[in-house]
Amino acid sequence: MNSIEPNILIVEDEPPLVELISYNLEKAGFQSRIARDGEEAMLAIEEQQPDLVLLDWMLPYVSGIEICRRIRRNPDTRDLPIIILTARGEEDDRIRGLDAGADDYVVKPFSPSELIARVRTVLRRTRPAFDKDLLTYADISMDLSSHRVTRADAAVELGPTEFRLLRFLMEHPARVFSREQLLDSVWGHDTYIEPRTVDVHIRRLRKAMNLPGTVDLIRTVRSSGYALEVDGDAAV
Repeated sequence: MNSIEPNILIVEDEPPLVELISYNLEKAGFQSRIARDGEEAMLAIEEQQPDLVLLDWMLPYVSGIEICRRIRRNPDTRDLPIIILTARGEEDDRIRGLDAGADDYVVKPFSPSELIARVRTVLRRTRPAFDKDLLTYADISMDLSSHRVTRADAAVELGPTEFRLLRFLMEHPARVFSREQLLDSVWGHDTYIEPRTVDVHIRRLRKAMNLPGTVDLIRTVRSSGYALEVDGDAAV
């Protein structure tokens, strides 16, 4: 699977349900990671922020509602899309979940197709880049269907890795990513290469993208990583 497809964190402690959700997400073209309780979920989010969280209400140690509130209180994660999964179907419970900051609420039992549809709907609303064949940022355009990139209307030739790297940065503009986060998201978790390899590909990407008369949109953040941004747009 392409490692830059939307990454979904499943926070659920029932193994059969985890397996069902994970299988259907990956079948639908998503990546998935798993956390068995709230504390593990917070660590997983800190390590690599997902594109959406599927969060069970009834978790060991810390409830899903409390985890939802923690995510919303943190400036780095307050915009992270969250869908709460729960057996609680009463209107008051739905209101509690939405008031805690959830973007949507799915009542168990649910069909896999319903869940996938809800995930796609929330991602379309909160991460519109995932629903388009054309990505744009500043004067850069990327056509995902034809794999063509232009800068200020001039064609840019990129290798496969540089294309994936630019795509990931364009899908998450103005966010700083460490080398390790870029390795996981662009190369994949199972790839064993040195973090400094990212620097090599960033240099190649810069060389290709920085056409005459254009400014460098890839910012190097000392001791932190890289971001694609226009000056003043950073959201670390």
